[in-house]
Amino acid sequence: MQSKLFSPIRLGDLELPNRIVMAPLTRNRAGEGNVPTALNTEYYRQRAGAGLIISEAAQVSPQGVGYPATPGIHNEAQVAGWKAVLEAVHSAGGRMFIQLWHVGRISHPSLQPDGAAPVAPSAIRPAGEAVTYNGMQPFETPRALDTDELPGIVAQYRSAARLARTAGFDGVEIHAANGYLLDQFLRDGSNQRSDAYGGPVANRYRLLGEVLAAVLESWPAGRVGVRLSPENSFNDIRDSDAQTTFNHVVEQLAPHGLAYLHVIEGDMMSGARELDYGAFRLRFAGPYMANNGFDFARADQWLEQDRADLIAFGKLYLANPDLVERFRQGAPLNAPDADTFYGGDARGYTDYPTLEEQTPL
Repeated sequence: MQSKLFSPIRLGDLELPNRIVMAPLTRNRAGEGNVPTALNTEYYRQRAGAGLIISEAAQVSPQGVGYPATPGIHNEAQVAGWKAVLEAVHSAGGRMFIQLWHVGRISHPSLQPDGAAPVAPSAIRPAGEAVTYNGMQPFETPRALDTDELPGIVAQYRSAARLARTAGFDGVEIHAANGYLLDQFLRDGSNQRSDAYGGPVANRYRLLGEVLAAVLESWPAGRVGVRLSPENSFNDIRDSDAQTTFNHVVEQLAPHGLAYLHVIEGDMMSGARELDYGAFRLRFAGPYMANNGFDFARADQWLEQDRADLIAFGKLYLANPDLVERFRQGAPLNAPDADTFYGGDARGYTDYPTLEEQTPL
C-alpha cells in the first residue's frame, strides 16, 4: 500500500500533490542587501517536487536581521529577487510559502541599523553568541520594546505580508518559534513585562495575535501558517509551563481556519520530547505539520497513526533535491555536508546530485 506521504492534501484552496514539505532552512547565501540571487533561485527550483516549500526565514525589516546574508522581504530589490525564485519554482510545478521573521534579541548591534541594540520583550540577555560578519560575538543585552512601539512591529509584518503577495508567493508562514521575537513574547522566561503584553499567557499571546490579524489583511486564512516550537530551548528560550502556554496559543489560533499549524516536536538541543503534542493537534483541528528529525519510516508512521497531516523535512532536503522521488523509490539518500550548511557558494547547496544524475544511462 502506498504511503500517505504521497497522497494529496488541501490547504485552504491550494492543493498539494503530496504531504512532504521542505522545512524553512537558513543557508546564509543571500546577496548584497539581503536580496535573493540566481543561486538561491536554482536551489529552490531543484526542490520544487516538494508538496510545499517553506522558504528560509526572511526578515520583515532591517531591525529583524539576526544573521549575515539572510534574505529579507521589506524592500523592492528583495521582492524582485523573490519574484525570480517564484517564477522558477512555479515553472517547475512547485508551491512556496515565505516564512516571516523578526529575530528580536537574537541579533547583534553590528547587524542592526545604526548599531542599535537588538529589541526584545524584556531587557534579558540570552546566553550564547551571535553570528556576525566578524565571526561569533557574545549576545548583548537587548532593549525592551516600549508598549507604544509594538504597533510598529505589527506594521513590519503587515508590510512584509503584502510584499510577499507582490513577489508571487503562494502563502506565508509566521515564524513564532525557535527563540525569535514572537516566541520571546510567548515565553515567561524571556517576557517579564508588566503591561498588556506580559504576565498571563493571554497577554503574552497578544503580539502574535495582532501580527496574525495584520497578515490576514493581505492573505486569506487558508494561505497562512504559523510555526511553533513549544519544547525547543534553541536560542536560550524557556517557559515555566510550556504545555499550558502552548495549549492556550493553539486554542487562540484554531478558530481562524489557517492553512496549517507547523510544530517542532521536541527539543532540537537536548533531544527531549516530554510534552503532549497530541493535545496541540486536537486543539487545532486543521492541518497539522510535524517537524524535527523525521525520516521516511517515522513520517509514514505519524501519518498512519493520524498524529500529523504533513511532515516537514530539513536536513534531508539540504542534500536531496529530489527527496520525494527518492522516498517513492526507496532509493538511497545523499548525506548532508554540515561544513557547507551556512554560507558559501554552490558547493553543498546546488551541487547535490539527483537520482537521475547518479544513475548511469
